[in-house]
Amino acid sequence: MELRSLGATGLRVSPLGLGTVKFGRNRGVKYPRTFELPTDRTILNLLETAWESGINLLDTAPAYGASEERLGRLLKRCRREWVVVTKVGEDFKDGVSHFDFSAAATRASVERSLRRLGVKTLDAVLIHSDGDDLRILEQEAVLTVLRDLQRLGRVRAVGMSTKTVEGGLRAVECCDVVMVTYNSREQADLPVIRAARAANKGVLIKKALQSGHLDAMAATDPVSAALQLIYAEPGVSSVVVGTLDPAHLRANAAAAGQVLNG
Repeated sequence: MELRSLGATGLRVSPLGLGTVKFGRNRGVKYPRTFELPTDRTILNLLETAWESGINLLDTAPAYGASEERLGRLLKRCRREWVVVTKVGEDFKDGVSHFDFSAAATRASVERSLRRLGVKTLDAVLIHSDGDDLRILEQEAVLTVLRDLQRLGRVRAVGMSTKTVEGGLRAVECCDVVMVTYNSREQADLPVIRAARAANKGVLIKKALQSGHLDAMAATDPVSAALQLIYAEPGVSSVVVGTLDPAHLRANAAAAGQVLNG
């Protein structure tokens, strides 16, 4: 897969990224089936499969349980030119999400992510919204602190994983990257994708396959149909899809390649 520019960040990412929620968290998730957390060997196999399939983008977050910590440890054994996206604002403890967008919490979260991932600079840090996007961007300290850390070289790109159209449009104005939901059932964020393209901002897509709830009856090949819809929008930088199955990962990558080259 040919790499795409993540807006004006200078980062180049594969059009398909690997989500890592399942690397570290199996409680309080909305997938159709329960699952056990993977072994280190399973994760290493997935990482190798991802790289061999042309994927260089990994998406993680403190809210994904042990995902960051495991990635940091295992990427030392799978050294590649990965682009790792992480987040601030949400943490997951004792089965419950906790949100904190204060200056102190933001700095502490970034320092913790740097330490866990074993890097000197984080490629991209997204604000993990609690649903009140505009309040977070306009009234909380998180964005100001992230910009300060960016100037200090601790973070390359700053963005937000949004939950409202209004928040997405505001994030396009004040951030480098926006992560939005876009699939056959949820298309409200289309204006955000198009605004981001016009502003040369990076766009990451979440829930492209509806978190495992993709309707297999909707098309002969529902994954290809879902990706066809998304890649029809030229503003999309990468589609983040999670899995613990190397075969699924290869199939998703093959479907992406076929759609993009088709």
